[in-house]
Amino acid sequence: MSPVPGGSRRTAALLLPAAAAAAHIAPAATWLPGPRALLFPGLAGTGRRRHIALTFDDGPDPVSTPRFLDALDGLGVQATFFLVGEHVVRHPAVVRETVRRGHELGVHGWRHDRPWHPAFVRDAEEIARTVRAVHDLTGHRPRWYRPPYGILTTGRWRAARRAGLRTVLWSAWGRDWTADATPESVRARVAADLRGGGTVLLHDSDRYSAPGCWHAALGALPALVRDCRRAGLEVGPLRAHGPAPAPAPGEAPAR
Repeated sequence: MSPVPGGSRRTAALLLPAAAAAAHIAPAATWLPGPRALLFPGLAGTGRRRHIALTFDDGPDPVSTPRFLDALDGLGVQATFFLVGEHVVRHPAVVRETVRRGHELGVHGWRHDRPWHPAFVRDAEEIARTVRAVHDLTGHRPRWYRPPYGILTTGRWRAARRAGLRTVLWSAWGRDWTADATPESVRARVAADLRGGGTVLLHDSDRYSAPGCWHAALGALPALVRDCRRAGLEVGPLRAHGPAPAPAPGEAPAR
C-alpha cells in the first residue's frame, strides 16, 4: 500500500475529533418535541391512551419537595421524581419520605450539568453512583433516567443502559422554571401539548431555575389533575404508564 500523504493525515487528525464530538451530541436533537414524539415515542414517554405520567425533576429539595408530596396526597395522585444524586445523599429523609408515600424515583444524574464534551467514563460512574445512592436509601432500584436539561448524548444514553435504566424525556411541560411562570401559565402550557398517553414534565425545586418558581408548578397541580380527570384520563407515575398500544388497522394513533 502506498503511504498516506502527510496532508491527508493532518486532515484526518483534524476531522476525527469533530466527528467524535458530532456523534456525542447528535442524540440531543431528540430535545425537539415534534421529532421526538413522531420518531421516538418511547423516549417521549408515550404510554397507554387513557393515562398521563406525571413527573418532576431536580429534587430532592427539603423546602419544596414536601409541599409537592402533600399536594399529591391531597389529590390522590402518585408521580415519578427524577432525583439529582448529590442532593439524594444530602437529603436522605426527603428521599425516603417520597418513597413512603408511594411515589416512584428516577435518576436525573449525579450533578445537574450540561454535557457538551464527551465523558463516557465519568457519565457511567455518576449515573451508577446515583442508582446506588437511591437503592441504598430506599431498597428500590430506579428504572428510569432523564438527563439534566433533557440533553441526551451518546455517552449518557449508553451509561444509562449500562446501569439498567430506560431513558425517557417528556411530551408536555409547563415551562415552570421561569421567573414569570404562574399557575395559570403552567396549566396552559401543559394543556397545549398534552394528549392521552403523554408524559408531563414539572419541577419540584428551584435549585437550577428562577428563585421561587416552584410555587407556579405547585399551584397548577390541582387544575392539571382536574383537567385530566375531566377528560377521562388517569394520572400516575411512569411505572403505571405502560407501552403505547399499537393502533388497529386503519386507525390513527391516539392523541
